[in-house]
Amino acid sequence: MDTGVHFTAEQIDADRRYLELLAHSFGSVSAASSEIINLEAILNLPKGTEHFIADIHGENEAFEHVLRNASGDIKRKVVELFGNAMRESDIRQLCSLIYYPEQKLEFVMQSEENMADYYLVTLHQLIQVLQKVSSKYTRSKVRKALPKEFAYIIEELLHEAPSLGSKQLYYNRIIETIISTGQANEFVCAICNVIQRLSIDQLHLLGDLFDRGPGAHIVLDTLANYPHFDITWGNHDALWMGAAAGNLSCMANVLRISLRYANMATLEDGYGINMMPLATFAMETYGNDPCELFIPRIVSGGKDLSEKNRQLYAKMHKAIAVIQFKLEGQLIDKYPQWGMADRKLLHLINWVEGSINWKEHELEQEAETITINGVSYPMLDRHFPTIDPADPYRLTEEEQEVMDKIRHSFEVSDKLKRHIALLFSHGCMFNICNSNLMYHASIPINEDLTMRKVLVGNQMYSGRELLYQIGMMMRSAFNHDTPPEQRQEAIDYYWYLWCGPDSPLFDKAKMATFERYFIEDKATHEEKKGWYYKNRDNEEMCDKILDEFGVPGEHRRIITGHVPVHASKGETPMKAGGKMMVIDGGFSRAFFQTTGIAGYTLVFHSRGLQLVQHEPFSSALDSVKNGTDIVSTTQVIELNNKRLLVRDTDKGKELQQQIDELRELLWAYRHGFIKERK
Repeated sequence: MDTGVHFTAEQIDADRRYLELLAHSFGSVSAASSEIINLEAILNLPKGTEHFIADIHGENEAFEHVLRNASGDIKRKVVELFGNAMRESDIRQLCSLIYYPEQKLEFVMQSEENMADYYLVTLHQLIQVLQKVSSKYTRSKVRKALPKEFAYIIEELLHEAPSLGSKQLYYNRIIETIISTGQANEFVCAICNVIQRLSIDQLHLLGDLFDRGPGAHIVLDTLANYPHFDITWGNHDALWMGAAAGNLSCMANVLRISLRYANMATLEDGYGINMMPLATFAMETYGNDPCELFIPRIVSGGKDLSEKNRQLYAKMHKAIAVIQFKLEGQLIDKYPQWGMADRKLLHLINWVEGSINWKEHELEQEAETITINGVSYPMLDRHFPTIDPADPYRLTEEEQEVMDKIRHSFEVSDKLKRHIALLFSHGCMFNICNSNLMYHASIPINEDLTMRKVLVGNQMYSGRELLYQIGMMMRSAFNHDTPPEQRQEAIDYYWYLWCGPDSPLFDKAKMATFERYFIEDKATHEEKKGWYYKNRDNEEMCDKILDEFGVPGEHRRIITGHVPVHASKGETPMKAGGKMMVIDGGFSRAFFQTTGIAGYTLVFHSRGLQLVQHEPFSSALDSVKNGTDIVSTTQVIELNNKRLLVRDTDKGKELQQQIDELRELLWAYRHGFIKERK
């Protein structure tokens, strides 16, 4: 039979080894033909829905809710189905059940008198929602998402229409039997979980899973059980990765940020980091110091602290901040090529004349002013008993002992190791998917919009190669086959990624942590941004970056996070005529006042691109009890003239390649170049 596809003997001979391997999976004409038919059918399905989320910052409850409600998409589908037949309050309760089935059922059972009737009505509704959500997928894909114990029953219900008289009794009897056998609770939970999973086909996380919020470890636990996701690393992720690799400066920064936001849950409960050595040292060293500059101002999770804990955290906060500045000074001296000598500030402190007895830690030693670039500024805090003016960057024996114990805690944390492994297995410095270029913060550029060369190891790189080489260096820090000196440099480099001026995860002249703590003059707090940030509205720059990364497509774009969008001041996430989307909307409670909202989700589905703007989330408990949801506002960014199909995606290109290879195998079978297998 002539299929219109022709190959030559030379082509078959050149591809013979691959075709023989392919024949192991598709050993006959019928097997190869069946797979071609299957793949061709998949190519004509609607494109799956992609969700892009940036800068979660440990806000696990809000993040999990966004996954559970698919950024509001599930409620939209429920309204489409039942908007004319159900009251708004009933729609909220049904959505609440889909989001939190186990908790909602427990709550319903406390007040519902006739659970059998509740199950009967609810199961019919849930099956309709699942039918709508699963309509764009193959039966095979839906089947894989089903729990094994209920897979057959759910499939039967999905593909049998109860309106047909011949099947109505069959359909109803299945649901009645589920209830009568006491399986209704488990069945409801199973269907709700499948609805959640099928509502998001691919999840893209644009970095900064860690810090500020109370549950970064819970976010990672959630992702460990999530089917399809990828991560582009952010600066806060790099900080934790560096800490896990053994970088003391990264560890000190991790602890300082956690104490600043009174977020000890991730450290202690999540990863088992023992904070007692630091607490003991802080109380002994700063016991009479009020540490007013270090009292947590914004408390993680919105929880109140007792005055006793507030004072303890303040002392620990100051203790680790001083240690951090010392450790950073040591790294700056070790790597002068990083060009960060201006970030060494402890030796610029002017001490009160006559200060003595440093070893005795007497209070007479005071920091009066600090002179930076020829200007003297009063120090807001004058008590630094562990800093030796003659050798300010040396840790005391007690400080070194604290850091040794903290290092040990990081080294033995199995859960942290698993989560870092997850970041590596699903992450990278950049990602390209369906004409979208994703990275966390920036691409270093020069004033003339050319790609800026940055030192990585002992070589200079720019653009795509820069991000690739940084990713390789980050991985080498965890590779025990890396030569010791190179591995140590890779471990140390994590701190540069956190705050280095040419780091694509930072890209500012300085991180003004010291100045923000100790100097009142806000001019010293300024962190001058690189040329990239000054040109985010420049279409030419965006096109240069997209060209550099080889991103194809008429509607190609850059999607990033890192810098909060001040929505309350009228700033829009859309830059450069839509060629760049900055979607850090402030999931972290610390940024609610800055952004005026509580996060963005960018949704890319078969009909176009939508930006979902979220309001602050109350709690999962409130959602269960009262049916509350994250209030979200959807803005259409781009609407396609025709519905995008799988064949229009990167996955479609892969499937088309497989089809072409199978057609070649089919031709080889039919012309006797390769023998069919039984």
